[in-house]
Amino acid sequence: MEYKYILEGLDCANCAEKIRAAAEKDALVKSAAMNFMSKELTLTAPRADADELFSRVERTVKAIEPDVRVIPKSDYTEENESHTADIIKIIAAGVLFAAGLVTEHLILNNNAGHIAALICYLLAYILTAAEVAITAIKSIIRLNFFNENTLMLIASIGAIALGEYEEAVAVMLFYSIGELFESIAVNRSRRSINALIKTRPEEAELLSDGEYITLPPEQVPTGSVIRVRAGEKVPLDGVIISGATSLDTSALTGESLPRDAGENDEVKAGSINLSGTITVRTTAEFCDTAVYKMLESVEHAAEKKTRTENFITVFAKYYTPAVVLLAVLVALIPPLFTGYDFATWIQRGLIFLVISCPCALVISVPMGYFAGIGRASREGVLVKGSNYLEAFAKAGAVLFDKTGTLTEGRFKVSEVYPVGVSREQLLEICAHAESSSNHPIALSVVEEYGGAADVTRMTLCEELAGKGIHAITDGKDVLCGNAKLLSDNGISVQKQDGTALYAAIDGKYIGCICFSDTLKSGAKETIAELKRRNIKTYILTGDNETAAKAAASELGADGCYYELMPDDKRQITEQTKSELKKGKRVIFVGDGINDAPVIAQADIGVAMGAGSDSAIETADAVLMNGDPKKLISAVDISAKTNLTVMENIVFALAVKLILQVLGLVGLANMWAAVFADVGVTLLAILNSLRLLKR
Repeated sequence: MEYKYILEGLDCANCAEKIRAAAEKDALVKSAAMNFMSKELTLTAPRADADELFSRVERTVKAIEPDVRVIPKSDYTEENESHTADIIKIIAAGVLFAAGLVTEHLILNNNAGHIAALICYLLAYILTAAEVAITAIKSIIRLNFFNENTLMLIASIGAIALGEYEEAVAVMLFYSIGELFESIAVNRSRRSINALIKTRPEEAELLSDGEYITLPPEQVPTGSVIRVRAGEKVPLDGVIISGATSLDTSALTGESLPRDAGENDEVKAGSINLSGTITVRTTAEFCDTAVYKMLESVEHAAEKKTRTENFITVFAKYYTPAVVLLAVLVALIPPLFTGYDFATWIQRGLIFLVISCPCALVISVPMGYFAGIGRASREGVLVKGSNYLEAFAKAGAVLFDKTGTLTEGRFKVSEVYPVGVSREQLLEICAHAESSSNHPIALSVVEEYGGAADVTRMTLCEELAGKGIHAITDGKDVLCGNAKLLSDNGISVQKQDGTALYAAIDGKYIGCICFSDTLKSGAKETIAELKRRNIKTYILTGDNETAAKAAASELGADGCYYELMPDDKRQITEQTKSELKKGKRVIFVGDGINDAPVIAQADIGVAMGAGSDSAIETADAVLMNGDPKKLISAVDISAKTNLTVMENIVFALAVKLILQVLGLVGLANMWAAVFADVGVTLLAILNSLRLLKR
């Protein structure tokens, strides 16, 4: 069973990982996952008492972060965090610090001035250091020595002990300012993703016994009638049965222009009704809607970490104790060979300690990927984990399903070639056989036939994935599908160019129906842009050779594979993987039920937002509005995110290394040390937040 807790006030990514690791060691806990961006700790504990587990979690959290509050997610109500008190405290401390400097150096340059300045410094230090000291002492009591508060307290007390009062106050003041801005930056990033999460509809107006009642969307069954007023979010997927409106679908698809909708048009949960009141018959439960799946994926995306994130987490685990040991050695060993000048080397050891804090590394990496996921969501690309976002930029080949992915998938009958039967008879037989299928070709046949299919005439209707339909109609054995279906049953066909449906009765070929399809807007541009990025493109389809090659030629793809079964697509995906250079990834983009296995097989499986539920569920990323051009957005956002993360890592390590060396030779003071910790962390966070801008 899963237990979820919100850790209110958690702004340290390093501490978040420590909490996760400590919670996972609890005897009651099987596994633990920590989502720093949503402040959510998820524990799997099969046989745990809820109250006892909460007490254990609270003790674990308090041992690492004493000021963090643990709240069961079911009891949590989000509130905007106010920084007013912190700002007032910092301003007051700054005024006192400035007063001390002015008094000592400009007004009273004597003992009285020194004493007055000392009082100002002491008050400023108490204002800025009190909370840090309390947190650090609580951590030390719980034997948690390796945290930033403890390091800063030791450093400032060391400065006071050495008589450097101004520097001690400056350290804590600069540290407090940095912590404030870091908290503001983290909360801004959280708000950007929470804005997406708030697309979740809160209630639905259900028609019951002639009256509308308000219920949570989770309680509305499929097939119900609901009302959506102007300005409200659509709570569930459905079809409009009365009314007309304009819908804002930007939260779902990234499209800024509203979409007009009227009777018989589909509406998606999470879109906003901009104008008229509409009545909708629901077609799915809330847990099956696109917005629910999107929010679930986004909320948990941070749990699927990249190799870089995992490396930094492990690195920080060993790095912090190592630098603490080095700082102690710096303070104790050199004085033995330099005239026993312990004061100088203790100061350098303290500076080295502060410089070496790992927070800039630990927070900036996950922040970068989370900002990238938020940006992709705004663009209409749902990425289900930072590991998948990282991989998009490493694409070496993209394999596309054709129908519904690169083409509209809305087929029209172009030609009918009956053999031994009339045109009307061929259409009737095929329409009855295909009447239970929702495949685009099946729908086109039924539409062309124009009459209602009589399902009572069928005693068997079996859909054969990748082949077609086997039905028993009026006691006759009917095969209706591609040429491979008929040839597998020993029936020869007269093949036609393009997309065609072949039919046979009782083992006798009776003709075929040909179809035309149109390319999606942007399909050509997508292929061209991928090729410009040196990414190979291939089309995988069940169509015949002529139709497949014609489509590949028109699109400009590097090649095509035709007359494929689902398993054939999987084999081609594996083959493509083996042919790519080391480190390159294979992306498969599809939309149908039969694409789900190969979507799972690819390094990155991408589903179209208008595709089948199984494809969307299996996929690692979803193009919410079904526009293939969004794939380019995913690749570009991935590349920019990876670059930003690498910038953060190189910048943080370079600054720390340079200042560590300067500190050891006496050329860096405490101000520089705090900049190397809090300042670098803040700059790395701000660099990551640039990803949220369009």
